[in-house]
Amino acid sequence: MKSALFTGAAVTLGLLLASTGPAQARPTDPSSPDAVTAAPQPTPQARQHGIHKAGDAYMGWLHNTTTSSAPAAPAPAAVVEGIDVSSHQGNVDWQYWWNQGKRFAYVKATEGTSYRNPYFAQQYNGSYNIGMIRGAYHFALPNNSSGATQANYFASNGGGWSRDGRTLPGALDIEYNPYGATCYGLSQSAMVSWIRDFVNTYKSRTGRDAVIYTNLDWWTRCTGNSTAFNATNPLWVARYSSTVGTLPGGWPYYTFWQWTSSPLDQNHFNGDQSRLVALANG
Repeated sequence: MKSALFTGAAVTLGLLLASTGPAQARPTDPSSPDAVTAAPQPTPQARQHGIHKAGDAYMGWLHNTTTSSAPAAPAPAAVVEGIDVSSHQGNVDWQYWWNQGKRFAYVKATEGTSYRNPYFAQQYNGSYNIGMIRGAYHFALPNNSSGATQANYFASNGGGWSRDGRTLPGALDIEYNPYGATCYGLSQSAMVSWIRDFVNTYKSRTGRDAVIYTNLDWWTRCTGNSTAFNATNPLWVARYSSTVGTLPGGWPYYTFWQWTSSPLDQNHFNGDQSRLVALANG
């Protein structure tokens, strides 16, 4: 009887240790590559705009609350027309958009460190094959992991660059958080450091300065309207209007301007086709 009781107690203790051991061994540093983190859940506001799960975020997701239809197009100038797409567009009819005069496209490649756009190949290669100049973008989650970690993830999963005259430098989509606090729980100085970590790592991986996509309101609130990047990183500004308005961060001019989301995100490149090719070539 004593032997049986001892054996039962030992088994119970072993099961208890087995159940608690792995939890204690999990790293607590969220920047660790082995960290176990739960998938972020979209806010009610984000759900209203098509973001129902982690990975669904897209460029300008909150901006499309400010206009129900496309504003009047700016007066024609030396601009090239383009679009940006994500998984929300699925398989894109690139011939249609080429016929609409679109000559460049940016395609969402990644988000955070665990999401890859399942339509990326069709969108990225399809735009290229129809004749467009194409690029990839990364939706940043600064509270998920370090800027360097996310830059490496992006560069390894579609965000690379080659000097073929048809590939644009990768873009960092840094904007409103669809999963929680607007500024991802970071102070303004910490956010600037995170962005610097991302763009520096991306340049070391690809040789190119990443394009930064943002808007005046978010950039002011979350970076203190930092001017740290206006001499190195091209600006892609979001403003759904017939005028581009005040630019964030002391940038003297925009390189891309996302001016509407109707019927999908449409963008101007600030220059003619030869300048767009020059940007692609670096």
